[in-house]
Amino acid sequence: MSQRPETPLLDQVATPEELRRLKPSQLRQLADELRAEMIAAVGVTGGHLGSGLGVVELTAAIHYVFDTPRDTLIWDVGHQAYPHKILTGRRDRIRTLRQGGGLSGFTQRAESEYDPFGAAHSSTSISAALGFAIANKLSGRPGKAIAVIGDGAMSAGMAYEAMNNAAAAGNRLVVILNDNDMSIAPPVGGLSAYLAQIVSSRPFLSLRDVAKKIAQRLPRPLADAARKTDEYARGMAIGGTLFEELGFYYVGPIDGHNLDHLIPVLENVRDAAQGPILVHVVTKKGHGYAPAENAPDKYHGVQKFDVLTGKQDKGPAGPPSYTGVFAEALVAEARRDPTICAITAAMPSGTGLDSFQKAFPDRVFDVGIAEQHAVTFAAGLAAQGMRPFAAIYSTFLQRAYDQVVHDVAIQNLPVRFAIDRAGLVGADGATHAGSFDVTYLASLPNMVVMAAADEAELVHMVHTAAMHDSGPIALRYPRGNGTGVALPAVPERLAIGKGRLVREGKKVAILSLGTRLTEALKAADRLDAQGLSTSVADLRFAKPLDEALIRRLMTTHDVVVTIEENAIGGLGAHVLTLASDEGLLDAGLKIRTLRLPDMFQAHDKPERQYAEAGLDAEGIVATVLTALRRNSVGLAEGARA
Repeated sequence: MSQRPETPLLDQVATPEELRRLKPSQLRQLADELRAEMIAAVGVTGGHLGSGLGVVELTAAIHYVFDTPRDTLIWDVGHQAYPHKILTGRRDRIRTLRQGGGLSGFTQRAESEYDPFGAAHSSTSISAALGFAIANKLSGRPGKAIAVIGDGAMSAGMAYEAMNNAAAAGNRLVVILNDNDMSIAPPVGGLSAYLAQIVSSRPFLSLRDVAKKIAQRLPRPLADAARKTDEYARGMAIGGTLFEELGFYYVGPIDGHNLDHLIPVLENVRDAAQGPILVHVVTKKGHGYAPAENAPDKYHGVQKFDVLTGKQDKGPAGPPSYTGVFAEALVAEARRDPTICAITAAMPSGTGLDSFQKAFPDRVFDVGIAEQHAVTFAAGLAAQGMRPFAAIYSTFLQRAYDQVVHDVAIQNLPVRFAIDRAGLVGADGATHAGSFDVTYLASLPNMVVMAAADEAELVHMVHTAAMHDSGPIALRYPRGNGTGVALPAVPERLAIGKGRLVREGKKVAILSLGTRLTEALKAADRLDAQGLSTSVADLRFAKPLDEALIRRLMTTHDVVVTIEENAIGGLGAHVLTLASDEGLLDAGLKIRTLRLPDMFQAHDKPERQYAEAGLDAEGIVATVLTALRRNSVGLAEGARA
């Protein structure tokens, strides 16, 4: 696959302190070697590629100019920080990225002093950096806070909320806008770099401060005219009026791959007495690696790949992904119903809505990294008679919970939530795991919550959601491929709150929600082999529960086990509440709930994560035997007859 490149200069640099000993003329070679090392490492491990390639020069320049870790560097989002990890003492582990026990694919406080703040969700860096800057100011500690935020992250309101509050940080706060997609203002060669150096210099910043103070003493008409003239001149020459209005000194745009431009500007910013300052850096995603430059979407996140050809190791063909099945099912529904539309928050390909966009370009809306807006926008569409599907990862929907409650559930609006990446997600780890959505959605009045056991069930649930106009409804499904079952030619509209009995027994009942059904059936085989006749139910709905089915199983079996890919407070809690309310626990019924553990599980292969959580067949069998006080070979120790 990927061989180690020759990196004689990088071999001498294990920390930013050693980097700062280099001559400026050596930085170009260092950046080239750093890029080669990153490409080779990700070729072995897979992971995020394009974003990190785009910030190689910027990473080297920041660590060269600023005194990290005393100067706090916060990446937004952390998946662009692979070059940062290589330069901050973790190169010897870089080929363990996203592997069990290896380096995280994001910044992580527990991993290094150079990762002062964990970042795996977007648009948090300015708020966090502001906190670091103010804390240093209040305590009298030295050090600046530098936030590197991508242009996509600037589509989230949180970034502007932080900027609006940033004046108190003064020159301790530096925001670097990594413009790698939106092209807010393209660089114009040497003239742009020259202007950036001028406006970031101490004399220019001081002169503008003096001018502002003079303008404040002028009569109102003259002061307004002076301000407008200044804004107009800067807007024509360098842009950035919006950021200046938010209280930042704007510098840029500058070429983020030209170290001769970057270094002097960052040195000026470092030494400036004024602030806060925003530096606008223009980069290219995937820079320096042709396959990633030519297809930045396909090389944003990659499998293992061959460095020479760029060909990714996709592995053997398998069943279609849940995401793909959802997308095809939604397109089919949209062909039948012109009121169906779709919303994504900057994840059209991740949620499968890129295929919907090809079929119905006027009915899909990418709102950017703005989940709160996405949900309320969907609520508005629903209130006006449309049938919106808000396709949002489980972990990202958490950011819009207030809108789900107030704008959707309280008003009982029929917004359809397609919740991708429900459950554990393997290499992306705790920050991207969909661990809580059943808990935070099933607690809401008016909400319907479904979970697909396989890809055929997902098709039925998409159709059910499309036809459900009496309130909000959510369907959850995991990352990865389906089980390989045949997809239905015609989708079925499921009865709300009704599950299905997949296998009938007499002693043990397993109540499954979602894709743990396969493991539940394996466990039933093993239990049957030990003389424990086992029923298995696919409940389909976490809310409303199929109370009739659950009640029947509870009153005819000795042990009832619930299993779900969700944290405490989900299906198990609702089943226990039902049992308590109806007095079933008083009859000696043994109920056990299997769920995700009360911890943030580290990244690993999904099957290992589920085994660790006890959510596999072995875990189910062990739970049943413990409840019946039997050992692993099925010898009774006082179980009920």
